Amino acid sequence: FWTWVPGMDQVVEMWNEENPGIQVTVEATPAGNAGTYSNLFNGLEAGTAPDLSQVEYDSLASFRLQDGLADVSACEGIADASGDFVEWTWSQVQLGSEGVYAIPQDTGPMALYYRSDLFEQAGITEPPATWEEYYQAARTLKEETGAFITHFPQGDANWFTGLLWQRGASLFGIDGDQVSVSVDSEEAKEVADYWQRMIDEELVATDLQGFSPDLYAAWNNGGVASWVSAAWGYSTIRDNAADTAGQWSVAPMPQWEEGDEAAGNWGGSTTAVLTSSDYPAEAAQFALWLNTDPEALAMANELGGLFPAANSGADVPALQEGVEFYNGENIFDVFREASEQVDTDFTWGPTMTDTYTAMSDGFTEALNGRGTLSDALDAAQQASVESLEAQGVTVAD
Repeated sequence: FWTWVPGMDQVVEMWNEENPGIQVTVEATPAGNAGTYSNLFNGLEAGTAPDLSQVEYDSLASFRLQDGLADVSACEGIADASGDFVEWTWSQVQLGSEGVYAIPQDTGPMALYYRSDLFEQAGITEPPATWEEYYQAARTLKEETGAFITHFPQGDANWFTGLLWQRGASLFGIDGDQVSVSVDSEEAKEVADYWQRMIDEELVATDLQGFSPDLYAAWNNGGVASWVSAAWGYSTIRDNAADTAGQWSVAPMPQWEEGDEAAGNWGGSTTAVLTSSDYPAEAAQFALWLNTDPEALAMANELGGLFPAANSGADVPALQEGVEFYNGENIFDVFREASEQVDTDFTWGPTMTDTYTAMSDGFTEALNGRGTLSDALDAAQQASVESLEAQGVTVAD
């Protein structure tokens, strides 16, 4: 079992103690696109791939295109497990079919982390409930405190896709053997134009990369006042902006229309059984246990910071409690609610790496004054179509 979740070896050790007839060996690997996926594709071709691997939702279709995922729907317990997981995650692992090609592991429902002290200093007494209010808050913060409301990273196309997800801007559609591409949809352009206005008016920092020392410094010194991010982001802020303990709060994502209830998702993974496995039934049994057993979920949350995809994950003790760094607020209540508001119909394409690359390259150009975010979506649309056609996939008109 290949995985990059910290502490997973201890979770597997618990399984091995309780199941002497099915022993699992765990191998710690780099994050998916940092090396694990390329090693998996090479291993599938050479016949040396593992039985199971952690695979992110947005990469499942790529492995399915290469016939790398085993359909475990006929394995014991799998067919009855759909109700055990947050609804949208189960639809993700079915890949538009009746099969089941992975077991949901964790999710990244999105919300708004914000510096409540800076907002109050600017006279903003309530977190923005709509994106228009967020824009107005950005103007007020800049005028009153000099802070940017957030940063717009050049390389995080995955983050931007979470924003598109909330807007209902699905990038792909799958109908039988045909794939439709809608990266440049009207809804996607609306999101791009919104952030382009924020960039043009210099309301967001455009020189800070995600997960960088410069960004962490801006969080610590009050230069950046909020971050629209996933449930797992709570520890990113906590661990890298220690000077701001007690100054952050969490609120739902701003909505496009007042009264809407929609959330995006950024990140999250599955446990997939690969077609190279000689023990698919046993592997599926382990994958199901790993992602539904209460003790396994609690340990994965404690050691690896996972926000479980299983419905029973809501009962993990740490997710029931207030978080000291966030002024004792029970921030996970916000993320549980957000998880229920994620669109179940969002579809990933079979060549997401190429889509993300084109989108990120276009964002870099836009942030450096060469083109716009809307242009980046146009480029990603074209690159996605060309990539699919190069793979022999029929692209719908």
